[in-house]
Amino acid sequence: MGLLDGALGDALGSAMGGAGKPGEAGNLQGMLGGLLGQLGGGTGKSGALLATVMTLVQRNGGIEGILARFRASGMGDAVDSWVGTGANAPVSGAQVTQVLGESTVSEMAGQLGTDSAQASDSLASMLPELINQLTPNGKVPANSGDLLSHAMAMLR
Repeated sequence: MGLLDGALGDALGSAMGGAGKPGEAGNLQGMLGGLLGQLGGGTGKSGALLATVMTLVQRNGGIEGILARFRASGMGDAVDSWVGTGANAPVSGAQVTQVLGESTVSEMAGQLGTDSAQASDSLASMLPELINQLTPNGKVPANSGDLLSHAMAMLR
């Protein structure tokens, strides 16, 4: 984990009042660092992707809103796996575009400087893990909106 990753994780832990001590199932302190590490070690591009995806989640009603949209599109089993404690079921870029709409994916692509196909594929790979990390212990925490806002502020 790089310096940026550790700093983001520490800042997230502080913002959440120290919630999630190392080794606990609900460890949210290192969430951003872990996600950035999976995306390429905290590079500017991976941080931009994570910030864009988190903004997208927030604009769509937060965790609950995104989950509801996927459930309404017949993908309840997939999103339930993201929230649950087991393995995350994959979704395709085409499924993400179906749920969120072409205009939303195109907007995201523009923000990332890529095409819509790449943006939807990136979102399809990032979204399950983001939701998984934001839903410790297999459920959406009561403070999920605050957590998302604090994490987004740190990425800016």
